Amino acid sequence: MSTSALSPDPEAVSGLVSKLTLEQKIAQLTGFSVAEIFVRSAGGAAQAPTPDPGLIPVLRPHGVGHLSMAWFLGHDAESLREDIASIQDAIRETSPFGIGALVHNEGISGFLHVSGSQFPTAWAQAATWDPGLIERAAAVTSAHMRYSGVQLLFSPVMDINRDPRWGRVHETYGEDPELAARFSVSFVRGIQGAEQENGVLATGKHFLGYGASEAGLNTAITQLGRRALSDEYAEPFRRAISEAGLSVVMNSYNEIDGIPAAANHWLLTDLLRGQLGFDGLVVSDYSAVNLLRVAYRTALTEGDAARQALTSGLDVELPGAENFSALVGEVESGRLDESVVDTAVARVLTTKARVGLIPAFGPAPSSTPRTLTALEPNEIGRPTDAQPSSHAPALPDPEEAAGIRRSIAERSLVLLANDGTLPLTPGARRAVLVGPAADELRIHFAAYTSVAAVEMPIGMRAVREGKVPGVDPATFVFTDIFQTRIPGLDPVFEDQTRKIHPDALTVLDALHGLDPTVECVTLGRFAADSGEALDTSRVHQAVDNADLVIAVVGERTGWVGANTAGEGQSTASPALPGDQEQLLALLAATGKPLVTVVVSGRPLLLEPVARLSNAVLLAPLLGEEAGPAIASAIFGKINPSGKLPSTFPRHLGQLPLHHGHHHGSGYGHPTGTRHGYGDLERQGPLYAFGHGLSYTSFALDLDEEEGPAVELVGATVRARVRVTNTGRTDGETVMQLYARDEAASVVRPVRQLIQFQRVDLAAGESRQVVLEAPVERLHYTLPDGRRGIEAGDVTVLAGFSSDDIRCDTTITVDASIAAS
Repeated sequence: MSTSALSPDPEAVSGLVSKLTLEQKIAQLTGFSVAEIFVRSAGGAAQAPTPDPGLIPVLRPHGVGHLSMAWFLGHDAESLREDIASIQDAIRETSPFGIGALVHNEGISGFLHVSGSQFPTAWAQAATWDPGLIERAAAVTSAHMRYSGVQLLFSPVMDINRDPRWGRVHETYGEDPELAARFSVSFVRGIQGAEQENGVLATGKHFLGYGASEAGLNTAITQLGRRALSDEYAEPFRRAISEAGLSVVMNSYNEIDGIPAAANHWLLTDLLRGQLGFDGLVVSDYSAVNLLRVAYRTALTEGDAARQALTSGLDVELPGAENFSALVGEVESGRLDESVVDTAVARVLTTKARVGLIPAFGPAPSSTPRTLTALEPNEIGRPTDAQPSSHAPALPDPEEAAGIRRSIAERSLVLLANDGTLPLTPGARRAVLVGPAADELRIHFAAYTSVAAVEMPIGMRAVREGKVPGVDPATFVFTDIFQTRIPGLDPVFEDQTRKIHPDALTVLDALHGLDPTVECVTLGRFAADSGEALDTSRVHQAVDNADLVIAVVGERTGWVGANTAGEGQSTASPALPGDQEQLLALLAATGKPLVTVVVSGRPLLLEPVARLSNAVLLAPLLGEEAGPAIASAIFGKINPSGKLPSTFPRHLGQLPLHHGHHHGSGYGHPTGTRHGYGDLERQGPLYAFGHGLSYTSFALDLDEEEGPAVELVGATVRARVRVTNTGRTDGETVMQLYARDEAASVVRPVRQLIQFQRVDLAAGESRQVVLEAPVERLHYTLPDGRRGIEAGDVTVLAGFSSDDIRCDTTITVDASIAAS
């Protein structure tokens, strides 16, 4: 699906570009932060700052391209809508031809605002293996955007990540190109509408390879070749562009082969527009153009940085205009041809016209090409008959949103291990709940949520007021906030979380709702550098009268404070922080059965946890539905059915680790030949990609009653399998179809996920499931540079995880199909 079908007439856009002055053109290519118009009332510092739209004509007399950081506006849904509307009105009055600004917001976990419905994080969404459910969640976010006056969502995160040391794993859909592609397509469809009818646009980020940074460090070099970037890491973008009409792409912070992504012509033009067929708008990640000067040292001046980015294919600088404002001088000096500016401006205006921000092009959306109303070059203001949409938007239904949240939370819980201890029966055993996360709500929320948005200004205020030891407010840079340790804010953040989500339950609250006899003793710490040492006698005393212990452990993920995961927060060893492993060891030594709940948005080093626990349940940042979902799983009210979107390593030295490694590399090989670590007894992962247990059992066989169970039907692989619930409990599982190209001129993966499907079966029920995938799923860059697959044998494997393959068969892809 191309975006061009819903775009205005290119000649009309070109005509509008020609009517703009150079300064007006550059204004369309830059952002404008709401922070620039915040003022304090007569009450002074004690009063919260408010926006003053009257400052816009002074600060941006030539117009505004994009409005940045809108999530800091408003204290509820209505005030946010009013603030954006008043600012937009001021922008239209200032801008030529009444052109409005593209207002953007974040939304990977739901609309980023205190008024937005907050869903489990993206990594949790991927653990459901249910893209349709995430499309429904994205539609809720889209509706809130329309109501608020936001046209552009800076989501989804399409990065492939295979190294849990990186702090932003929770924002991704995991390690696999097919899984990430399916979820990216569904998310974009939910935001934009199946026919892009929503008047809201999604942004795919980050292009490209950002989640594969060296050593898991944020913004570091990406050591990948062009074939891997194109065939694996670009696959979610390729699919979202072709199948969902992805409208906007954001560059990544990394550098590839010595060229920063923000100024990489091969990346942003040859690959994105040439190979992937993208015809939309490319925007910078915040301050990415600055990095050309201050981090990568590939540009000496603001003009150098702006020229390098623009000529490489980056259309817009965000959040402000620190570098792109210098483009006026670059053009006037002759260092930059104005036609390059015109191309980028045309892309901006085309995007704005699609969402109704250019009065002369009429309201949006519309499938009919629009023509430009004749306007004088200096005409300012908005025609009175031009409206941004054809009907009044409304907030999404809160009950519908809550139902979707619950479904995602329940389906994303992953039962990693269980010796039969779970599920528990309420009241049958004396249970004691322990752990630093037992009665905390904040730990279940990620960054890019309502909670994190409220925490950011609190953290910045602490810095400005000199309350952070070792930090000089005079030299502090905003981006430093992510890695700055700010002690003492955890109680403040917990209080804020409960105020924002007053009806949300902690694990303790939810367990008490099902079994009031559960006792709770707060033990353990998230940080190793604060608090008293763990008291062994207190641990034993706490569980002395218990029949069973439930420990809730994990790590906090966010933007500011004392988190161990989040943007800019890489860790050398992604293990449970603080004394939590020691706590589990002491609990296990008591001989009491131990059920461990791990709260995390990324794979952790859980070998000690698995060894010490009778059951391990992963709760991947489920937000406000976390407590009820966890309690329901523990007591068997729901049957866990989530599957891992990422491989869990057995040892730190295995990183990076993923299931689809190439022949000759990685932990597994179909022939059994491998070169492993001499100091590891077991070479494979602790928990493989796609792993997830259930309270029931399932069987899977090839179904040949209607002919060959696996066959090629045209250019489609079709597999008929029969799945049976062989246990005594109703349950859901995920059928996973993999394939392996047995011989090729280019080294191929040992397995590729090509299709999957959730199936819900009653106890004893058996059902035929037909899984289909186009052969194109196996395409790669051939030696001559074309994309395709060579004729030959392909083994198709079906199972319940990448290391739980129940059946396989080999088919032959002939030359006619391979060439198609």
